[in-house]
Amino acid sequence: MALLLDLANIVGGFLLAVAVLRLLPRVGDDLGRLAGRAAPIAWVVGLVALVTGGYYLIVHLVSGPRVFHFEVVGIGVGLALLWGRLTGRATPRAEQSDGATGLRLLLAIFGLIAIVVGIQGLFTPDG
Repeated sequence: MALLLDLANIVGGFLLAVAVLRLLPRVGDDLGRLAGRAAPIAWVVGLVALVTGGYYLIVHLVSGPRVFHFEVVGIGVGLALLWGRLTGRATPRAEQSDGATGLRLLLAIFGLIAIVVGIQGLFTPDG
């Protein structure tokens, strides 16, 4: 279950950070195409991140030892990816403008943080 949370943080962070990752010189176009192919399943990644993050939040609130940043970031990733489905409002898309500004930049920075947290979770012992 912890592996699902970590993978959801990494993949969800990638999907959120694609607005900034497209600006990388040699790999930006390839990353943009990869994110375009993965965009239709972003809601599944968001749902997995929200459920696993919520599960671990409840477990750590009830039985301790404390709330970890892994589950808080997972819940944030899940909410960010599911925002359009939860509220019915349109989410900012990468195709709307050149570069990342405003809310897209904030989501991209949060996505980069989620990638780092997911990678950290892969190397953190669960017990």
